[in-house]
Order: sequence, then structure tokens, then C-alpha cells
Amino acid sequence: MKRQNQSTDFSRRKLLKFLAGATVTVVLASRVGSKLAFPEPVVAHPHEMTPDEALQRLIEGNKRFVNGRTNNPRRDMVRIAEVATAQKPFASILTCADSRLPAEMVFDQGFGDLFVCRVAGNVATPEEIGSLEYGTLILESKVLMVMGHERCGAVTAAIKGGQVPGQIGSLIDAIKPAIKRAENQPGDKLANTCKENILLQIENLLASPVIAKLVDEGKLKIVGGYYDLDTGEVSLVS
Repeated sequence: MKRQNQSTDFSRRKLLKFLAGATVTVVLASRVGSKLAFPEPVVAHPHEMTPDEALQRLIEGNKRFVNGRTNNPRRDMVRIAEVATAQKPFASILTCADSRLPAEMVFDQGFGDLFVCRVAGNVATPEEIGSLEYGTLILESKVLMVMGHERCGAVTAAIKGGQVPGQIGSLIDAIKPAIKRAENQPGDKLANTCKENILLQIENLLASPVIAKLVDEGKLKIVGGYYDLDTGEVSLVS
């Protein structure tokens, strides 16, 4: 009886080892298969990109995000070590501080790919403009996107008007000209104002001699993006 129990225990141990090994094999195969199905795109060094290529890289990354086929690239310790001493982001982005707009995730990019400035209402304050002058002139980003989004709280507050506490009023003042631009447009007033605010902030950025010169020389493209909170899609605004 004792030998039979020992034999049974040995058989169980062999079975468990076999199942564990099979599980690891399946997991590894699924990971390899996933990489084969959605391979990491070959991308040029940021300095070798044209502004149009940089914009296309953003667009393609967002398509992967929307379709649930993200590569989650350059997000490991190897990449952290690569960019620890220097950064060469291919794109600069001025976007809203809204917690639902993580740019690296939305565009399926990783460490060191994007130079991101976030502020409520994606407004181009002097501090934001200075930061983006640095991102485009010194770091040599090839595309600069102002990314707003639907149902923006800062734009909503600007439309409603009234008194607000603290320094929130400075943000609202920066958005107010967009309200006037959108007032006679057909369709949803908030959506129209959000898009007009994107274009307004682009104008404010182009008032910078540094950024305007880069655009004139063809070294930089500046565009507007409108993020759909329901789908994750970024559409270009013009």
C-alpha cells in the first residue's frame, strides 16, 4: 500500500510539472504570435524624420490605440537607460491636463518619444510657449500638436461664465476668444468652442518668433488634434 501511494504521488508530481511546462509554452507562444501579428514598426531617428513623417507616426500610433492593437513600445528599463542622459522626442504636444488624455498611451509611444505640456484647456500660456520653444528648437521635435478634447471642463466653465476661485480665471480668459468665434456656428456649441480653442492656441503659438521661424523653414509642422473621449480617436482640426 505504501509503495502504491508513493507511486501515485510521483505520478502526480510528473503531471503537475508537465502542466506547468505546457502553460509556459502556451504563454510564450501567444506573446511571440502577438508580436508577429502586430510587429513593432520600424521608425527613423527623430532627426531623420520629416514633419509629415512625424505626424504620420502619431496618426498610426493612435490608430493602433483605437483598434486595440497597441505595441506599447519603448516602455522598458532598456529604453529608460537609452534616454537617461539625453532626449530627442519626435513630437511636442500641448494638451489638456484632463486625466483621461495620457498622450503616450493615446499615440502608442514610449519613454523619450513625446515632449508633452499639459494645462487645463490646453491653453498656450507664456510658460507653455516657452516650454514648446524648447521642445521644438532645442530638442528638435518635428511636429507640434495642440490636442484638445470633447466635453472639456475648462471650455465648459468659460462658456458658463461667472466668478471662479483662485487662478482658474486666467485659464478662462485665455479661452474666451474661442467662444465668440464659435457662437454662430451650427451644431454643438461646446464641441465647436473646443475646436475653435485648439485653433486659437495654435495662433498663439505661431505668434512666437521661434516657432514661426521653424514652421517657415519647413523644420516643423503645427497641427490641431481633437480627442474623442468615447472612442479614443484623435481627429485633425483645421
